[in-house]
Amino acid sequence: MTLITENLVFLNLDSPDRHEATRVLAQALADEGRVTDLDGFLADVRKREEQMPTGLPGGIGIPHARSAYVTEPSLVFGRSLEGIDWGAEDGPAKLIFLIAAPEGGGDDHLKILAALARRLMRAEFRESLMNAHDAAAVVDVVTREVVNP
Repeated sequence: MTLITENLVFLNLDSPDRHEATRVLAQALADEGRVTDLDGFLADVRKREEQMPTGLPGGIGIPHARSAYVTEPSLVFGRSLEGIDWGAEDGPAKLIFLIAAPEGGGDDHLKILAALARRLMRAEFRESLMNAHDAAAVVDVVTREVVNP
């Protein structure tokens, strides 16, 4: 399987807070068979968030976790036009990426996180995600820029 598919893209993520947004994104992983226990995975993500919020400057949230409940490395994308507080000092996140990695997945999780963080520093990358008209466009951009740069 691939890291991200159209079923793992939400162009109108409308959640009141980061915990509900994470649940929506994680549910897509469960629906695709990439997470075997939704609540167990969410507990792992929340544990990571408690260590340090994963909101980045520029309207970005990158919740992530290694978890025994993840069957393969996966990336879920959500775009929130209103923004969701993800703990960044400069305000709410509009681009959210949930990274899920198997517990014994080695460095896959960190490689994805590092590649994504590098691309998110580029305004063109962020703008292409904000302006994407459909899920296929998001998958194309992420695959081209993050998975196979």
